[in-house]
Amino acid sequence: MLLKKVGSPWLTTGDLQLTTILVKIRDIQLSEFPLLLAPMEDVSDPPFRAVCKAGGADLMYTEFISSEGLIRDAVKSRKKLDIFDMERPIGIQIFGSDIESMREATIIAAEVNPDLIDINYGCPVKNVACKGAGAGILKDIPKMVSMTSAIIKATHLPVTVKTRLGWDDSTKNVTDVAERLQDIGIEALTIHGRTRVQMYKGEADWTLIGEIKNNSRIKIPVFGNGDVDTPEKALAMKNRYGIDGIMVGRAAIGYPWIFREIKHFLATEEHLDPPTIDERIAVCLQHLTESIRWKGERLGILEMRRHYHPYFKGLPYFKNYRDKLVHAETSEAVLSLIEEVREVYSGGEMMEA
Repeated sequence: MLLKKVGSPWLTTGDLQLTTILVKIRDIQLSEFPLLLAPMEDVSDPPFRAVCKAGGADLMYTEFISSEGLIRDAVKSRKKLDIFDMERPIGIQIFGSDIESMREATIIAAEVNPDLIDINYGCPVKNVACKGAGAGILKDIPKMVSMTSAIIKATHLPVTVKTRLGWDDSTKNVTDVAERLQDIGIEALTIHGRTRVQMYKGEADWTLIGEIKNNSRIKIPVFGNGDVDTPEKALAMKNRYGIDGIMVGRAAIGYPWIFREIKHFLATEEHLDPPTIDERIAVCLQHLTESIRWKGERLGILEMRRHYHPYFKGLPYFKNYRDKLVHAETSEAVLSLIEEVREVYSGGEMMEA
């Protein structure tokens, strides 16, 4: 059972007025312009999702889960199926290169009662894409269509897809992908504005994302992803490309306030005050508590190490504390260091990173 939201860390969005034009994925009703939390490997686990949900994320996904791991009952893959009611709506994302394995994995994933199944056709890392999974399937669109069809037929849940523009600059085939996958029954599409070859380098290109959203053939929600790390960028992407919502990834790591800040800016074009040191510490501690609760002390502390720097990004001369935190091996040691951070920095101002 995840911790309930604590009162102090969260900045409110005020009395924002919402229109009645809401985004829907079948019967899943989202907000007027939903903000999605990206499924990030080794990041988007239940503890991280808990703080992002409290921070304002509208729809979240599990880390991507190997279809082969699920059908072989691998402990790590099965553990990723842990979802909680407070996270809803939440989707389980699966990946793989074998159609039958993906079909079987869909049935297994549906047993834990997520709100939807998402297919990862976008992961660019070598050990996934070069085996024909993730973004690798962008080289074989007929297989992508067949795999997606098999998954849709295997579940009563809505099926959505996350993908990229194409394999490389000469094969930006996402328009064809969008039309064909909609025709066989996917109910939403998220597009990362880079090719597989780009990985995460260079700037994301949202031009094709906008063209797909404004394609008269496309009736399903289209969400954009890539480089949205400020409220200003979110508003620019919304206005320029007309997309239905935005998926936020790396910008949320250590900064779950990004969701509320974007929502507030979209409604008012004004900025919320950034979180104080005490607010950052409170949410970091909530995250740590949940990490230990879900994974046990040793692994929970180990996997929190990647989050300390972004939680305290901008603090002057923080490197010394960061180094101590990433080497601390007990919860007592971590808590003592964070309390020291509070005493040293409380009342000070955040600086530009």
